[in-house]
Amino acid sequence: MSEATTSQDHYYVPHHSIWPAVGSVAMLLTTVGAANWINDATGLMGQPLMFTGIAVFIVLFFGWFGSVIRESLAGVYNKQVDISFRMGMMWFIFSEIMFFAAFFGALFYARMLSVPWIGGEGHGALTNQFIWDGFTPAWPTNGPGNVGGTFETIPAWGLPLLNTMLLLASGVTITIAHHALRAGHRKSLLVWLAATVVLGAVFLYYQAHEYIEAYQHLNLTLGSGVYGSTFFMLTGFHGLHVTLGAIMLTVIWFRCARGHFTRDNHFGFEAVAWYWHFVDVVWLGLFLFVYVL
Repeated sequence: MSEATTSQDHYYVPHHSIWPAVGSVAMLLTTVGAANWINDATGLMGQPLMFTGIAVFIVLFFGWFGSVIRESLAGVYNKQVDISFRMGMMWFIFSEIMFFAAFFGALFYARMLSVPWIGGEGHGALTNQFIWDGFTPAWPTNGPGNVGGTFETIPAWGLPLLNTMLLLASGVTITIAHHALRAGHRKSLLVWLAATVVLGAVFLYYQAHEYIEAYQHLNLTLGSGVYGSTFFMLTGFHGLHVTLGAIMLTVIWFRCARGHFTRDNHFGFEAVAWYWHFVDVVWLGLFLFVYVL
């Protein structure tokens, strides 16, 4: 992103780039392949087509971001482009906020409205009497009919608390790395940025361990009614975001090692730091509303 500025008085627009077209092809292949796979398509139009689309996406990421980095290092970006990058990242993070807001909304709706209604509270009294008589509206629940069998929840003060401390610590380490970059301390920057990546990787390791424990010993699965589905939907998508954040931090580490950033021009670093802090905040909400309450 914008790591170099020039005295240009015009807005830089790249010409004859193939990457938007490649991105369109990647989305088409992935979407059609996934849709056919879900509908039990056989042959090349299902799973193979989807993975082909994913492979094209990987090529797209390397090619397009590589072009942006080369343009930045060549000094073709000015302050106006830098502002556009910042606004773009802000809107991207806002879209991610709304993404998780929808999932938290599903959790709150099920817990605070749907389950009590099915249990006979308010206007759900007749529904409870004739369809789900005897259903107890207690959370966590797997819904009427004991969908997926009985299960146990994961205690908040075990691995979830440890993972909370890991992510909070990673927020501190990336902030220290940012200060080191602004101070021009390259060695300190690389050490603290690497520590952030390691903390993220350890978080993912413990989350995988938690999932294995849930499936093998607690009977807590995606099929465990409304609680199981919302639990894995929220924590799983957050884990995906941690994975993407760790990958981006790794790329930034290599760019820092190659001297791509200066004290005053390092928005590529800042953008990933913003994303990582967003991931930290989302986890705090997850820890409170999914594990503790």
